[in-house]
Amino acid sequence: MKNILVIGSTGQIGSELTRELRRLYGNEHVVAGYITGAEPKGELKDGGPSALADVTDGAGIAEVVKKYQIDTIYNLAALLSVVAESKPKLAWKIGIDGLWNILEVARENNCAVFTPSSIGSFGKHTPHKGTPQDTIQRPQTMYGITKVTTEMLSDYYQRKYGVDTRAVRFPGIISYVTPPGGGTTDYAVDIYYSAVRGEKFVCPIAQGTLMDMMYMPDALKAAITIMEADPTRLVHHNAFNVTAMSFAPETIYAEIKKHKPEFEMVYDVDPLKQSIADSWPDKMDDTCARREWGWMPDYDLKRMTIDMLKNLEIKLLKK
Repeated sequence: MKNILVIGSTGQIGSELTRELRRLYGNEHVVAGYITGAEPKGELKDGGPSALADVTDGAGIAEVVKKYQIDTIYNLAALLSVVAESKPKLAWKIGIDGLWNILEVARENNCAVFTPSSIGSFGKHTPHKGTPQDTIQRPQTMYGITKVTTEMLSDYYQRKYGVDTRAVRFPGIISYVTPPGGGTTDYAVDIYYSAVRGEKFVCPIAQGTLMDMMYMPDALKAAITIMEADPTRLVHHNAFNVTAMSFAPETIYAEIKKHKPEFEMVYDVDPLKQSIADSWPDKMDDTCARREWGWMPDYDLKRMTIDMLKNLEIKLLKK
């Protein structure tokens, strides 16, 4: 990777990924792509070049790619699971019509493309324990449908046109930097905010509901490492299972209470979020990612909890 365009640079993953890529490759080599109304601010704006990069405008994307001599595109444009379910047409327009535009630009300009998939690409008939790399998916949400289509369309462009497409299936991602934005796993971010603020946490996910999770530093590591991987080692391309930890609400609550003994949690289950969570894996098998490009997470629940609480206390004290 020499010159990189991050589409969705102001989003939950994009804002942190852009900073990390700039740290690794140099500020001038990473373009923060944005849409109208979500322009970069502060460090994102001042730290390097930025450009309007709306996935629904293929010609506009092509102009940015040519102007900055882009060779790698991180396409993070998507609606999250709960939001996508309320806006299915928009979810398809951004997730799939937008991806088509990106892949065409990549084909014409010889770019590599990273478009993340998700545990949401699996469905209720998928094996939930040790979910294999290659297995039945058949999701029942629009979010999941777009993610499966993302995987298949990206593979198609890789096979038919030789476009270097790569991806991972992200689990729930936990971060103290950017607030959550409408995902089923967002409770695992919100719970830390409540703990630091001294508030009782109302959990929208039922006790005993296991879901794969990952701390943001590991998510960034996965997104970067796979694009740096030796292509001759890759058997799979779109998309690799990756995971770091799997827990239920009561497990993360118990871990936080080790540091915040007074912390309280009650349940008020959200039917939509719960139905989505029940259709997702308890724990993915990421053997293929470990074997084909050396994936290995750095954070478990214990280490993540210490870091989240420490950084949120600093963050919230500033307000």
